Amino acid sequence: MNDTKEYPKETINIIDVKSPINWDEYFMLLAMMASYRSKDPSTKVGCVFVDQNNHQLSMGYNGFVAGIDETKLPWGKDQSVSMEHQKYSYVVHAEANAILHSKSNLEGTKCYVTLFPCHECAKLLASKKVQEVIFLSNKHQGRESYNISQKILSLSGIKYRQLKLKDNLGQDVSEHFTQLTKDL
Repeated sequence: MNDTKEYPKETINIIDVKSPINWDEYFMLLAMMASYRSKDPSTKVGCVFVDQNNHQLSMGYNGFVAGIDETKLPWGKDQSVSMEHQKYSYVVHAEANAILHSKSNLEGTKCYVTLFPCHECAKLLASKKVQEVIFLSNKHQGRESYNISQKILSLSGIKYRQLKLKDNLGQDVSEHFTQLTKDL
């Protein structure tokens, strides 16, 4: 007696599955992971550039100029002292680092960044003809630099929007990483 059941070939091993995160969440998580590399004690920023096919082209994080002796530079941001003694004079922003390290043309790309771009980075994004900026935080909203950034992006035709992550996304990622490393 033959106990094997006949199944239509189209249904063999077909399982309805989908990713637990969408593309926006995926790339913002990559930008967040890039920000983890930053040594900045107060503001860690990460950035990822993605093409029209959802392929990552470049990533960066905020940090000092590559190859210099960082021990001789300040991470403080006390603006009562001269610029020479503030981090702002030496830090390369995440967007600028990602642009500098890109080997691809960034025209028409999406930029995922953990902090809304400053006006200097907005100028770079506009010059590279980035199509859209997706950001996580806009903690500088209302400041003059933020307003200038918005103006630059708008006049350049660059769309921008804030991404609201699912409330449980951090916990889901943590559980996933825990499961991945469980049997190491």
